[in-house]
Amino acid sequence: MGAYGLVRINMELLPHAHSIFSPWLMLLRSIQIIYAASTSLGQRNLKKRITYSSVSHMGFIIIGIGSISDTGLNRAILQIISHGFIGAALFFLAGTGYDRLRLLYLEQMGGMAIPMPKIFTVFSILSMASLALPGMSGFVAELMIFFGILTSQKYLLMTKILIIFLNTIGIILTPIYSLSMLRQMFYGYKLFNTPNSYCSNDSIFLSL
Repeated sequence: MGAYGLVRINMELLPHAHSIFSPWLMLLRSIQIIYAASTSLGQRNLKKRITYSSVSHMGFIIIGIGSISDTGLNRAILQIISHGFIGAALFFLAGTGYDRLRLLYLEQMGGMAIPMPKIFTVFSILSMASLALPGMSGFVAELMIFFGILTSQKYLLMTKILIIFLNTIGIILTPIYSLSMLRQMFYGYKLFNTPNSYCSNDSIFLSL
């Protein structure tokens, strides 16, 4: 809603101010993408990792809005819709997993794919969409945001190259923390090797 407010208020009611401050806005958001992605990689709490990844993806939306081009703006709105669904679904699945296993820290998880195959499948698909796998909505939005920057008439070539370079670092970090999260949650046998684990009882399989 904050990003939509930038479109409705900043761009429509204050277009001159938006044009003046958009270069600084894009620079700050490029730094935000890298910072939030790096912070997400170091989070042990599942919900915090998803939260910081969401903050990182919000940076791409602001980049599209700040590009002052039709392509960038349209794809920023697409990213708002896409990330709204993906982020909400990831938080829902994280909450569902916590309700069933009472585990929230990634180092305590491992092997969740065996007792919860449906959650594993949906969570994997959403994670692929979040890291902008080709063919999914996140990929289309982020790729066209870059095209919006390149086709913008406001910025010099070196400014465009700098912004794209910084955003590329964030794109490289995204699959690192997303795939690491999947590996720690669903692969291995840590849950089954933990004494008094929920997975040590046959009742979990009956309840799921």
